[in-house]
Amino acid sequence: MDHISPTSSTLERWLAGPRIPALPAPRDMAPPKLSFEFFPPKNEAMEKSLWECIRRLESLAPRFVSVTYGAGGTTRSRPHATVSKIVAETSLTPAAHLTTVGATKEEVHEVAREYWAAGVRHIVALRGDPPVGAHEYTPHPGGYAQAEDLVRGLRDVADFEIIVGAYPETHPTAVSADADIDYLKRKIDAGATSAITQYFFDTDIYLRFIDRCLAAGITAPIIPGILPVTNFAQVSKFSAMCGASVPGWMGELFEGIDGDATTRQMVAAMVAAEQVRLLQANGVDEFHIYTLNRPDLAYAVAHLLGARAKPAGVAGA
Repeated sequence: MDHISPTSSTLERWLAGPRIPALPAPRDMAPPKLSFEFFPPKNEAMEKSLWECIRRLESLAPRFVSVTYGAGGTTRSRPHATVSKIVAETSLTPAAHLTTVGATKEEVHEVAREYWAAGVRHIVALRGDPPVGAHEYTPHPGGYAQAEDLVRGLRDVADFEIIVGAYPETHPTAVSADADIDYLKRKIDAGATSAITQYFFDTDIYLRFIDRCLAAGITAPIIPGILPVTNFAQVSKFSAMCGASVPGWMGELFEGIDGDATTRQMVAAMVAAEQVRLLQANGVDEFHIYTLNRPDLAYAVAHLLGARAKPAGVAGA
């Protein structure tokens, strides 16, 4: 076999290139604080899958878990039942979603009082999406107009920990990026204790966003929302509707593996874990993972970040 060695010109090119420092090794960073989001089941099969997901991720002792509404609040009873069951049958801390859509103020208050009586102390307060078939959001005549008003109303019901939404790339209906940050500040000033962001993929988007939030006087925690992607076409379509940008490099990573679910899951875990680790290297220590009820993927991402299963019955810190 011929001996092959790099030419001097090759070495010169290698030596002349920029040196990119590696991300800190996982052992050099403490595992981040994690929370997970689930969506409620629509049928018995989905109910089974949801609870497999909840039980799988319970062992990681997340700080809390949230359960969404469906579009337009169409599944209001299902998340309520799921959240109540999480309180009664697991060691997890649930955060119940509440929206302003399709309900009077008193109806919202009644749901909040039921949650408090069931032991729920965390609420994710959102304006919510328009009802199915509607093209734009219209407040209920007897309800809350916006999330800011909902937060203020919940403060009158009980001493909840209230989490609101934040949009690093600006909410699609906001008149401007500055107006959107001003609205986030109003939600915090109304009584919200933290915010969770819409998902994003380029870390600079989030870091620039929190710089602007701090400059606007917002000091409450703004938790990055992380979405592990396995279906690139689907997430691209949804992102176009919700105002989240999808970088070209992500499309290249998923190119040619549409029919290979195993490889897509590996790529998804790697991308999400690398995104979190880069944010960790910039000082961020808490993350909210949108699971889409896929426990193995969310568990793999958490494991890559240093999270390990806790003994049964150990709740999140």
